[in-house]
Amino acid sequence: MTEKSTFYITTPIYYPSGRLHIGNSYTTIACDVLARYKRLQDFDVFFLTGTDEHGLKIEEKAESLGMKPQQYVDKMAADIQELWKKLEITNDKFIRTTDEAHQKAVQNIFEKLLAKGDIYLGKYEGWYSVSDEEYFTESQLAEVYRDENGKMIGGKAPSGHEVELVAEDCYFFKMSKYADRLVEYYNAHPDFIIPETRKNEMLNNFIKPGLEDLALTRTSFNWGVKVPSNPKHVVYVWIDALTNYISALGYQTGGDESLFNRYWPADVQMVGKEIVRFHTIYWPIILMALDLPLPKHIIGHGWLLMKDGKMSKSKGNVVYPEMIAERYGLDALRYYLMRAVPFGNDGIFTPEDFVNRVNFDLANDLGNLLNRTVAMINKYRDGKVPALQSGVTAFDKTLEDFAAQTITAYQEQMDAVHFSNALDELWKLVARTNKYIDETEPWALAKDDAKADQLDSVLAHLAASLRLIAILIQPVMTHAPKQIFEQLGLPTDQMDIKGVSYFDFPADVQVVAKGQPIFPRLDVEEEVEFIKSSMTKNEKAKGRKNMAKAKEGDFDPEETTLNLTKKEIRFDKFEKVEMKVAEVKEVSRVEGSDKLLKFRLDAGDDGDRQILSGIAKFYPNPEELVGKKVIAVTNLQPRKMMGQVSQGMLLSAEYGDQLQLLMVSENIPNGSIIG
Repeated sequence: MTEKSTFYITTPIYYPSGRLHIGNSYTTIACDVLARYKRLQDFDVFFLTGTDEHGLKIEEKAESLGMKPQQYVDKMAADIQELWKKLEITNDKFIRTTDEAHQKAVQNIFEKLLAKGDIYLGKYEGWYSVSDEEYFTESQLAEVYRDENGKMIGGKAPSGHEVELVAEDCYFFKMSKYADRLVEYYNAHPDFIIPETRKNEMLNNFIKPGLEDLALTRTSFNWGVKVPSNPKHVVYVWIDALTNYISALGYQTGGDESLFNRYWPADVQMVGKEIVRFHTIYWPIILMALDLPLPKHIIGHGWLLMKDGKMSKSKGNVVYPEMIAERYGLDALRYYLMRAVPFGNDGIFTPEDFVNRVNFDLANDLGNLLNRTVAMINKYRDGKVPALQSGVTAFDKTLEDFAAQTITAYQEQMDAVHFSNALDELWKLVARTNKYIDETEPWALAKDDAKADQLDSVLAHLAASLRLIAILIQPVMTHAPKQIFEQLGLPTDQMDIKGVSYFDFPADVQVVAKGQPIFPRLDVEEEVEFIKSSMTKNEKAKGRKNMAKAKEGDFDPEETTLNLTKKEIRFDKFEKVEMKVAEVKEVSRVEGSDKLLKFRLDAGDDGDRQILSGIAKFYPNPEELVGKKVIAVTNLQPRKMMGQVSQGMLLSAEYGDQLQLLMVSENIPNGSIIG
């Protein structure tokens, strides 16, 4: 038995200064997609994610909330891990920079580089952004403030955050010592930084102008890893954070390093484009100084933007992944994120685009293909999938060849981590299979017994296409592939991508008797409005108050979890419902029914109205209701029940196994509007 090839993939470790949104989730889902894909190709995968928990910003955030830093990061790390569970992220380890083993590794690495002479003690004076955890030269700032004499007194970092002047003793890393070696590595490994535009940016903006030595420590705060030989210094966030990728595998922790020996160097380290500099300049130089191999690929992906730019709580345009997954399903969220961000570029999220993707790509194209296929196999072949044979109809070979080309193109794009392109290739097969139905017209073939073999071939090819699509979509979607297999009557433990073939559909398969839509169509207007309201209501209403924990005893309605039994509706939808006060004039049982009561009501109409209600078991003596005033929904379209017309609905409250009609004061006139 040959040993599996290893594959090590990492996300950046997330800074827990606030709640993660779908832009943050994009990176982790993208890495999860790649990890799942490699496992399905029989790789030995190790997938790492985690949190970056040190620094002045965390110390100040915890203080503002009346918490200790450790208490604060414990809560935030737990929240992030819970989010990854909801998104079904399959990471093998979650590292925290407050982990004892990691902190020990940081200290050992620092002292090793100090002894080697790559780190030295000096004095730093410069402009520092607490929010970015980063130092800036004057030329790197987006805006500079000066007094009336022209002296610089402050400014803004490229992120828009204010900077402050910092002067203190500091340890520095000799970055310039490794600059030439780093450029040589870039040239020898053209696919080290992906996409290439990121490499050009690093060369032109940071390396060619001259690499400055990197400040590594601070003395003005305490929340971080202490330098063992000089404990008043706290290790600067970037050397602390970056070494997580090897400390997580046991490197320099003083313990077992078998994982490090097995999985390092990383195959893919994926980060957002805003932190490419740290991962493609500082990180490889640290590894060079440690005499360790560099990662094979560092991928700097684009951002998921809104129409008005980056997601921002102050703008009120933040979208949270939990909301999308809970309302529309996790598959819809994962599919959209992987389709919406083209490789190397930014993607733009709009509620309209999301809803349309669900409706057109998932409900219309894929969902409808499954529904039609299962229905036709049941209708024409009693639910049994015919044996797959090639060349029976004039269109079979074209579909088979297209499927084979799809497998090759899909795997090429997935191997290149071009997820959006891979999905494009797969949806071409979905479209081609739908076209095959139109070409072969199975409903027409079913009318001619002489064409039974052609109908068999069409149904078998449709099932084979769906099986292949389900297998290839697995890295992105975590539920739909198995649902497709189950509706086709296929075993869900035989879904490996490695060696997949169009012609592997097993014999004697019985589809489900009645398939269920796996992606119901959405009401575009309603769902767009829902997403927009979810984007804005928290941040615009609460502002900065939402960033602090409410004092014990304070009431904040927007912190309440609303337990709904039905989907939310907009107010304008509810406003269409007419409710009136109605007086019970007569009530009796409906003959032939043990559930229905027949009410004659005065609801202010030109005459009495009749409403039937299935509440007989709760009112064994219904005549007691005569004279009571109840609430009736009066603009429902009349319908027949047990041969009698019902002109509305009576409102009631259910609790446990009890039910009671809602009643109003006898002083309220009949026909009064409820609202």
